[in-house]
Amino acid sequence: MAETAVTEKEEIQKVAGPWKEAWRGFRKSKVAVVGMGIVIFFILLAIFGPLFTPQGINEQNLSQRLLPPSADHWMGTDDFGRDILSRVVYGARISLWVGFLAVIGSVVVGSILGILAGYYGRWVDTIISRIFDIMLAFPSILLAIAVVSVLGPSLRNALIAIAIINVPNFGRLIRSKVLSIKEDEYIMSAKAIGMKDGRILRSHILPNSMAPVIVQGTLAIATAIIEAAALGFLGLGAQAPSPEWGKMLADSRSYLTNAPWTMIFPGVAIMLTVLGFNLMGDGLRDALDPRMKS
Repeated sequence: MAETAVTEKEEIQKVAGPWKEAWRGFRKSKVAVVGMGIVIFFILLAIFGPLFTPQGINEQNLSQRLLPPSADHWMGTDDFGRDILSRVVYGARISLWVGFLAVIGSVVVGSILGILAGYYGRWVDTIISRIFDIMLAFPSILLAIAVVSVLGPSLRNALIAIAIINVPNFGRLIRSKVLSIKEDEYIMSAKAIGMKDGRILRSHILPNSMAPVIVQGTLAIATAIIEAAALGFLGLGAQAPSPEWGKMLADSRSYLTNAPWTMIFPGVAIMLTVLGFNLMGDGLRDALDPRMKS
């Protein structure tokens, strides 16, 4: 009976699959769980926070400009008398929206190009790889500035620029994964029975290439938030009066000495959000990387 129970338990674990095992490994990392908690907090803040903010994001009261944090204004007010707490909360929506959409765009385009380069090889691989090399030859922030300069300063164009500069990272990552997967026996068997390339790519190559992409995507969201803040700080991203965190930092530079809270709270919001995604990404990497398992 005992042997039967053990056998049934092993079968259940096999059915659970690698993703449940990865989740179990992720939960063992307290740092990763803390990171996930931070990310969930900011996501909930972006969704529900605006329902409870004390003022509108553009509601001005010049008689209350540059007030320090108090019971009425928990994070103080800015140079137009606007409540900083309300603007920081609304800014979470903008930063997370930019981060998620930019990374999704990068993953989609980069995955398509990487799969084509890795699977077909030859001249297809050569052309796509050289495009990636050219893009990676430029510092990412300079390439983003160049793209925004061509398209024009706006939050949408900043999102497009961030998506473009991250395409090579995902493309090269999934290309290297495809190069190893396409030599596996089950891919050879699929080709031998006459399965078409499209079905092989969709049913076998893509699903088995996604683990490193998920990890890189989580870390890339943090990078995208920083890049969006940098473009906003330079005046190339979100435009006034948008409460984007980088734009808020740029507007507060003149008041660093006499009203430091106008910069501290947006800066802390950026730091905590990026920290959360980085910690969660590190935990996912350890959970999904078989080399990290005992």
